[in-house]
Amino acid sequence: MTTERERELRAPLDDAPTITVEEFRRRSRRSFLTGAAGITGAVLGWRWLQNQPVADGIPQPLRSQLERNETLWTRLSASRSAPEFAVSEATPIQVNGRIGIRNEIDLADWTVRVEGPDGELLDDLDVAAFDALPQRDMVIEHKCIEGWSSIVHWGGVRFSDFHQRYADRVGDAPYVGLETPDGLYYVGWDMASIMHPQTMLALRQGGAPLDQDHGAPLRIATPNKYGIKCLKRIGVIRYARERPADYWAERSYDWYAGL
Repeated sequence: MTTERERELRAPLDDAPTITVEEFRRRSRRSFLTGAAGITGAVLGWRWLQNQPVADGIPQPLRSQLERNETLWTRLSASRSAPEFAVSEATPIQVNGRIGIRNEIDLADWTVRVEGPDGELLDDLDVAAFDALPQRDMVIEHKCIEGWSSIVHWGGVRFSDFHQRYADRVGDAPYVGLETPDGLYYVGWDMASIMHPQTMLALRQGGAPLDQDHGAPLRIATPNKYGIKCLKRIGVIRYARERPADYWAERSYDWYAGL
């Protein structure tokens, strides 16, 4: 005997649309053929892609798409600033990425070499030179390309303020390259991005001097690029006329790495 509850549960099934066996078979054949065509196209496309010339570690069509993305993001972010936060919202940032800083250095002996676009030495600066420039604080979100982020309180010098020392000598050089003292890690920046008011040569984190795990005595900090661009323990700042080498761009990542 059918209960009231069983009738309630069955009612939607009784009202559901039905199709004939022939219609079901026709739809199944169509779905199978569509799926097979999609898989075949994907396999052929993958084989074609693997036979294309390689540019910076990936097939040229993929590199071209990254460059198109770069052009788009450059236009969208030209006058944009990322959100900033209250100091109370800042948290410690995790240690991530030790290329170029695996060994501790004597901070008292550290200097940064500043080079012009022809390779000429413009300066050899110790930390006091950066302390003497206008100091700023910035509480921003640091985003890692691995997917995690932290709100961090940085203190230091805007790159744009630092640049004023050399603007007349480097002219309209469109790029800046940075390296760790040992040369093992290096990044390239376009001038518009590194001159953004939220691009900082950071000396402090959370009000205290940087420790060596986080790039002491000087590193890049910005909310407008992924962390792969925020080089720690800067040893060289080099103005350039050609796009500088970039560690992760050479390993298939986007050179621009904008947010």
